[in-house]
Amino acid sequence: MPVSEPTLSPESAAASAPAAGASVNVGRLVQEAANASSVLWIELPDGASHPAWFVWDPAGDPLGTGPAAYVVSGPGEQQLPDLPTQVTLILRSKDSGGRLLRIGADVARATPSSPEWDALVGHLAPARLNAPAEVTQTWREGCTIWILSPHGRPIEAPGSYAADAHLVEVLPAPAATVRWRPWHLRGRQRR
Repeated sequence: MPVSEPTLSPESAAASAPAAGASVNVGRLVQEAANASSVLWIELPDGASHPAWFVWDPAGDPLGTGPAAYVVSGPGEQQLPDLPTQVTLILRSKDSGGRLLRIGADVARATPSSPEWDALVGHLAPARLNAPAEVTQTWREGCTIWILSPHGRPIEAPGSYAADAHLVEVLPAPAATVRWRPWHLRGRQRR
């Protein structure tokens, strides 16, 4: 016997749908998306996107702007361009890679001379995988900590994704090998 989807009467469907003016807890939505992501993408106003490992701080950043993502860039760390004061954050699922959330964010820069530097390093250093023993000193000598504070309503979120799939066409490239059979150490195994 085939299994059918349960159907709702028009009255019960209307009762279970959220009201048009219902408020959405954006902070909670961003928190859940940040917990489900291992990398965030920073989309610049010109459309370029840069992946970055981050540490999410739900308690709020030292500048007092609310929950924020901290990102380190510089020598020995991820390379990011100089970020403008406004960017778009894209959070993806670490399981499927699917887009979870796209939201605007304010950007603040913390340098070693900033009063909040030590507090930010305290959040970031334990989360840095394979960190050398002198990671704090390395960051102090030439890195920047970016504070990304999400704000406003999500641009894309569950139930309101853009119609396009955000796919980019891969352009053809020349072959990587010159000969039809690549050379192998000790030759190829004969059958």
